[in-house]
Formats: sequence, C-alpha cells, structure tokens
Amino acid sequence: MLICLTASHKNSSFDLLERLSAAEGRLERALLDANPDITGAVIINTCNRFEAYLELGTDGTPPEARTALTEAAASSAQIATDELVDTWDLHVGEEAARHLFAVSSGLESVVVGEGEIAGQVRRALDFARAEDTTTSDLERLFQRASQTSRAVKNKTPLGRAGRSLVRLALDLSESRIHDWSTLRVLLIGTGAYAGASLAALRDRGVTNVAVYSPSGRAARFAQGHDIEAVAAADFAAAVAEASLIVTCTTASDFVLDADIVTTGRRLVLTNPPQLDHEDAPGCPITAPARQLVIDLGLPRNVNPDVVSAGNIELLDLETIRLHAPLEEVQATEHARVLVNRAAKKFIQVTSEQGLDPAVVAMRRHAHEILEEEVARVAPRDPDGVAERALRHLMGRMLHVPTVRARELARAGEHDRYLEALETLLGLAVPDATVEHAESDTEGAARQAS
Repeated sequence: MLICLTASHKNSSFDLLERLSAAEGRLERALLDANPDITGAVIINTCNRFEAYLELGTDGTPPEARTALTEAAASSAQIATDELVDTWDLHVGEEAARHLFAVSSGLESVVVGEGEIAGQVRRALDFARAEDTTTSDLERLFQRASQTSRAVKNKTPLGRAGRSLVRLALDLSESRIHDWSTLRVLLIGTGAYAGASLAALRDRGVTNVAVYSPSGRAARFAQGHDIEAVAAADFAAAVAEASLIVTCTTASDFVLDADIVTTGRRLVLTNPPQLDHEDAPGCPITAPARQLVIDLGLPRNVNPDVVSAGNIELLDLETIRLHAPLEEVQATEHARVLVNRAAKKFIQVTSEQGLDPAVVAMRRHAHEILEEEVARVAPRDPDGVAERALRHLMGRMLHVPTVRARELARAGEHDRYLEALETLLGLAVPDATVEHAESDTEGAARQAS
C-alpha cells in the first residue's frame, strides 16, 4: 500500500514547518528500522512542506504509519507529539500519487507553478536511494512525478519562466526600489536558491552583486557566476554597504542579526571603503539610507531583531506567503487534468503488475499442458499441422484470461482472479501483493547498488 503523510503551508503553521525543516538527520532509515511494516520511505523536506511517501507491507496500516512518522519527526525536531499528531494530511493509493504529481508540478506551492520544487523532489529520491529506503513502486512513482512535472511545464502556461518564491519576493520589493541597476546587493548563500536569486536579480538589471557563504563556498560560487566574493572578515561591512540583502542558506542558526548590522555600519562610518570604478575612482562607499532584507531561508536565516538596527525592512517567507498571487484558474485546471490522468495511469500499471505473477503462472501451466499434447501427437503429425493448430488454439484460449487479469487488477479485484485460478485450474498462486512487496525490496537493493 502506498501512502503519503504531509504537513504543508496549507495545513500547518510557518513555525511548525520551520522546526520540522530543522530536524536533525533524515528519517527514512529510522522509519524502516522502527516499523518493519514500512517497506520503503522517501521524504520531501522543503520550506513549504514536510512529506513522507511510504510503502506499507500487507500488515501495515495508515494509522500505524502516522504514529511512526509522528514519533520519529517529533523526536528529531524536538516537537511535542501532541502538536504533530493531528497535523498530517493522509493520502492513500491513487490520491497519494496524484498529490505527489501535483506537488512536483508546482500546483501545491505558495507560488503556483514555481520551478524549484521539481528539483527538490528529485533530490529527495536521490537521498532515499543512497539510504537504500526506496522500493520499485516508490522509484516508479517519483520518476513518473518528474515526467508529469515536465508535461505540465511544456503544455500549460504554468511552465513559463520565472514562477518562483524568489521572483515573487522581488515583485513585492518593486515599490521600495526605484532603480534596480544602481543597487548594491549582497547574496548570502550559494545553493540552488542563490543561483535562482542571482538570475532573477540580473533579469531586473542588477549588476553589482557580492556573495557571502557561512560555509566558506563564496569564492567558488563567485567565480562560476562572475561576481564578487566576500570574506568572513569583511562580512559585517558588506552587510552595511548593501541596499538589498538576500539570504538563502540551509544554516540552522541566524546568519544575520542586529549586532552584525550595527557593527558593519560602525566600520563603514569610521573607515569607509573606496569605490574602485573608472567613473568615480577613490569615492567612499557609504551605507544606504534604507536597506531591504529578503529572507528566503527555512529555518529563518535572519533574526527578526535586525529591524531594531533602524532603517531596515525585513521580508521573510511568512510575509511572502501572505502576498502570494491567486492561482491562474484555466492554466491550473489544465495542469490538474494532466496530473489526474498521470495518477490514474500509474495506479493502473501498478495494479496490473500486481497480478503479473498470477498471469505468468497461468500461462506457464497452460504451456506445460500444450507441450505435453504436442509431444503426444508428434509421431502422427510429420508435417506439424496438428502442432500449429494446438498452439493457435492455446493462444486464443489464453487471450481472454490475460485481458481479464488487467481488468480485474484495475478494479482492485485481485482476489477474484486468484480464486478463479485455484478453483478452475488448481493453481495456488501466492498472494500477488506479498510477492510484489518482496520483489520491491530486492529491486530497491539492486537499484541502490
């Protein structure tokens, strides 16, 4: 059984999501070790959601899986279980597939159609592979999610460039910025959001960008993007000099607070650096009259106390969400149609594969009987006429039972097919779902290796 348990910006507070995102370590392996009925796990943990996609064995149940996830997440994030237990939304089977496909396509994001989520979904699968916690069904589910997100991007207006939290944040900043080309921008962070932020800034005409990395990766990022790198010793001064500061790191602690701002302003006031430019050589750099800080980090990168330093406006994820635009109805409806079709197709294929062992057993049994009859008539059939007739007849007789297997699988009536085989042919085929779960574990091991 495939299920999804999700906490997102639609059913959880910003504070709870922030604490979940700061959980120590990953939970996939812990879930499998804690509950043997959970045979596979992939977890998506982003700034807007914490979701666990789980495959349950024949003895597993959604309530037990919910309890296991609640206890593991609460322990890792140091959250009371009572606070989490009623948070999760549960999706089962086709609904779980539909939800993931919608998430990967950006339909469940704060900014509908935003592009970053598809990469985050792929990275979640990559991590689960490395931890050996996927199954063949989870592998196919996430691969199909990537295919669906590409279809939505290519076939609907939601795929147009620029739909992201980064660009929404800059849109909300328009009224505060008169000329983007004159801004001095400090980018804090070097990950995927940093690259997206830099691209969005350049699209608006920003040319003066410096980057600082709390983890020491600024030089490499700066070289790859042709911008200035800020050393740790110069960070406070760079903060004071910037008109716009964009933070997007995965740091668990604040990287910017009022003390850093105050220290930087003091440094710039007492020893202003010189502007090295051919149009104005030797001119001192002064701190801007007002500063805008955009915090895209979760957990928060910026201590809210920065505003106490004066002349600073803070725009964080919680504020950005409050100003997210309404969904574009027609485009979203078209995307939902694509997602629904993909989810139905995924479940149909999965169900059909669930009866594959039974179909194989039936056909093997029939062909054993066929070969016995062919061997029996062979001495009296030198030209092979009887053999061809027997093989043609067997092919026609197997056609309907094979088609019926697909039909019953799609309808979720596996047991009827298995009972018919045992009643009519004496074939006691093992429960297809059990056999399928066992093959999942073996397949995941092969894929991880």
